[in-house]
Amino acid sequence: VDSAETSLLNKLIRTSLVESSHHVEILQQDPSSPLFSVKTFEELTLKKELLRGIYIMGFNRPSKIQETALPIMLAYPPQNLIAQSQSGTGKTAAFVLAMLSRVNAAEKYPQCLCLAPTYELALQIGRVIETIGRFCADIKVTYAVRGNRVLQGTALEEQIVIGTPGTMLDWCFKRRVIDVKKISMFVLDEADIMIDTQGLSYQSIRIQRALPKGCQMLLFSATFKETVRAFAVQIISNPIVIKLREEELTLSNIRQYFFVCRSREEKYRALCNIYGSVTIGQAMIFCQTRRSADWLSVEMSQDGHQVAILTAELTVAQRAGVIQRFRDGKEKVLIATNVCARGIDVQQVTVVVNFSLPTDQKSEPDFETYLHRIGRTGRFGKKGIAFSMVESQNVGLVQMIEEHFR
Repeated sequence: VDSAETSLLNKLIRTSLVESSHHVEILQQDPSSPLFSVKTFEELTLKKELLRGIYIMGFNRPSKIQETALPIMLAYPPQNLIAQSQSGTGKTAAFVLAMLSRVNAAEKYPQCLCLAPTYELALQIGRVIETIGRFCADIKVTYAVRGNRVLQGTALEEQIVIGTPGTMLDWCFKRRVIDVKKISMFVLDEADIMIDTQGLSYQSIRIQRALPKGCQMLLFSATFKETVRAFAVQIISNPIVIKLREEELTLSNIRQYFFVCRSREEKYRALCNIYGSVTIGQAMIFCQTRRSADWLSVEMSQDGHQVAILTAELTVAQRAGVIQRFRDGKEKVLIATNVCARGIDVQQVTVVVNFSLPTDQKSEPDFETYLHRIGRTGRFGKKGIAFSMVESQNVGLVQMIEEHFR
């Protein structure tokens, strides 16, 4: 599963914000210029239509990254910003507010460009704009994405254009439906994914180079590896840089148990026993192969459990649908194969079951995957439980896991 898909699925899963316990670090060119942070949205001179939109999104107060980033994004004269924070911290809503605040609704031409690495992520940003901006009747959004055709010379009337780099490049220079000299804000989201994908960073730079001198530039990234830093500095001059460290996955608040079972059927009986005796909110069950996931899904469904299954052959849209149903509580159990489990972060999960322990090519424990799987529960200080089913010949794996994580 590529990084863009993981990012999309995490956006779909998260109804609530991830509250980080880390401080926001701020680096700026001129340390003497005052920086403000806010504790309420009312302190930001936002139009009342936007405040209503924020409350509909379910935000009552700014998240950590919003407290710091919003005053910078809305400052006058406009400031350039590079912000690093993981998925789920409220950064999309932050730059959406900035875009909706900066555009002049009376002027009917593109004023803000927003780039995302994939079609699905662009649509996701658009949904946030439509929610927060639902009371701003005169502000419109259009999508520069594959399949959305515009004829050369069309005069676009939407003030905000969201799109992927290739199509945006086409609209700016080949079809000339966007006058780049009139753009006052440029947002580049998920910069780390852009860099991982061939050609996207080059296309983004070409668009950015054509923008006017006073255009405000905002760049967001979940990680801040050296390649991302080099790209960000190349594209954005004199930025303020803000960083929110990622929460560490730890196992300290997760109770881990294992069952020694002789066969797949005995594993299944043990699973049913757990299910009967532990009060379960929602559970994720990890299988090593698709065949084993399919078998388990059939068994559980026949026993009357509401089960969702996440495997590699599903399309992005199908996976998104499965996750949406699980998040809405339509299914209490999500069965996933290894491929789909990495990086997906389901916060309401209270129980994680390893139907088989994760192993690498050498049949040794894959410690990192184990940490990621059971780290899905017990997020952000909540207590969680993890059960692993182990064949008698594999009890050695459990001992290796015990030693590795102490």
